[in-house]
Amino acid sequence: MKRFVRFLRVGIVGLLASVWLGNVAIAPAQAHWDDLTVADIIVTDTNAQITLTMPTALLSFADDDGNQTLSSSEIEQHRTQLEQQLGNGITLKNQTDESGQFTLASTTAQQPEDKITYSTFLLSYEWPTTLQKLTIQYNLFPPEHEQALATITQGNRTRNIVFTPENNTVELADTIPWQQQFLSFLQLGVKHIFTGYDHILFLIALLLPGGRLSQLLTIVTAFTIAHSLTLTLAAFDIVTLPTAFVESAIALSIVYIAIENLWHKPMNHRPWFTFGFGLIHGLGFANILRDLTQSQGNLILSLASFNLGVEIGQIAIVVLAFYGLRFLQQRRGAIFLNYAASVLMILMGSIWFAERVLAAWV
Repeated sequence: MKRFVRFLRVGIVGLLASVWLGNVAIAPAQAHWDDLTVADIIVTDTNAQITLTMPTALLSFADDDGNQTLSSSEIEQHRTQLEQQLGNGITLKNQTDESGQFTLASTTAQQPEDKITYSTFLLSYEWPTTLQKLTIQYNLFPPEHEQALATITQGNRTRNIVFTPENNTVELADTIPWQQQFLSFLQLGVKHIFTGYDHILFLIALLLPGGRLSQLLTIVTAFTIAHSLTLTLAAFDIVTLPTAFVESAIALSIVYIAIENLWHKPMNHRPWFTFGFGLIHGLGFANILRDLTQSQGNLILSLASFNLGVEIGQIAIVVLAFYGLRFLQQRRGAIFLNYAASVLMILMGSIWFAERVLAAWV
């Protein structure tokens, strides 16, 4: 049993170390999917137009000078290749399996405040007859960007969906089933929390000192209420903060909680601190929804399902971390684990903070 405890203790510390090293290697300055592709699709009787906004880095073959901006000359020089990639990547077919006549209408470059450069393309599809049942298939999935957020407007109906390699097709008859929208954003929320290493590390840091389950539930509940509040406010553009500030503050929250874990003292104030940090984390969660142009009714469904997905993932992480840490705390070596993990979290949070501050100024 002692060997098993020692192995488990070393394994957890090693896991934290591997997360740190892996994220340093991939430079997690953009931790909340600010490089998503967003598609605004408008369907009329015989025409469909897609305003497609995507990171220019995904079209590096056309960026000859490597400045992450597609100039007019670069677009004209690579127009055939751009039309082929975009036309094959997004196909629209009528009920008769007739593909729309595709045209790459125009493109512009954008430079958001977070310094990521995007290109926006206007894709046009024409049919000689009235559309009866339109099928949209999305296949622009580079390995590291396996999701695209889409707003689909047809007449007076608007729906939102997340395209993924497993869910890359939608059929437009009268309307998109709300279940499809709900499930797509639910899956997006679960995936977001499990790939948000800074959020995971923050949750583990909260649980690291141990304590009664009721105390830990109070702390986690404060975090949930806070990030749900700011997620909602940010999604409706009521509260917004610069991405660089939010991401840097999230990294600092990890550092603060880890430093506090080094001191063995009563932490009755922690729920209040956790609530405050949760407000910042909620703005980080909201980054993934802020670029969608959609009606408030559909935003509510997307927001609710995304937030539910985040909570499902968070509950799974909290349960696993709580019972794993409690098992170790009941045996010798728990103090060593607390110190070692806290020091490692301080290092990871500090590196993330430095990367995100530098990324904002580069």
